[in-house]
Amino acid sequence: MKNIEIILLRDRPELAEGAARWFHEKWGIPEEAYRESIDASLTGTDPIPAWFLALDGERIVGGLGVIENDFHPRRDLAPNVCAVYVEEDCRRRGIAGLLLARAEEEMAARGIGTLYLVTDHTGFYERYGWKYLCPVTSDGETTPSRMYRKHTEE
Repeated sequence: MKNIEIILLRDRPELAEGAARWFHEKWGIPEEAYRESIDASLTGTDPIPAWFLALDGERIVGGLGVIENDFHPRRDLAPNVCAVYVEEDCRRRGIAGLLLARAEEEMAARGIGTLYLVTDHTGFYERYGWKYLCPVTSDGETTPSRMYRKHTEE
């Protein structure tokens, strides 16, 4: 594996179409939904949405987004890190931590002091300084997931 580069997609707009397809393949959310959010991140002046990729050369090996709400009713817990994914053959190399750190750094630079994240993982995000906040039931779900919080100044 070459050196991993963590990029803000806004800085590499030529990767937008491939990124939308990649996120769709990983999460099953319609590609058009990713395209719309990514396009908004490229053209807007607002810090949200923002999309980040981990690149090994030109191969996308990981990614995440920062969006207003990740399909849950707690609108007060925003913005949300979403769609965190690292390719299976690249896991256990700290790529998720690099992506999270880059997103936290970017959001802090844009005046966003706290990020939230919904997950079913227990123990993973804690190692990157995220703190469990509360259970939250995502739209269309019956079983609660875990809501985490991270202050970007930490």
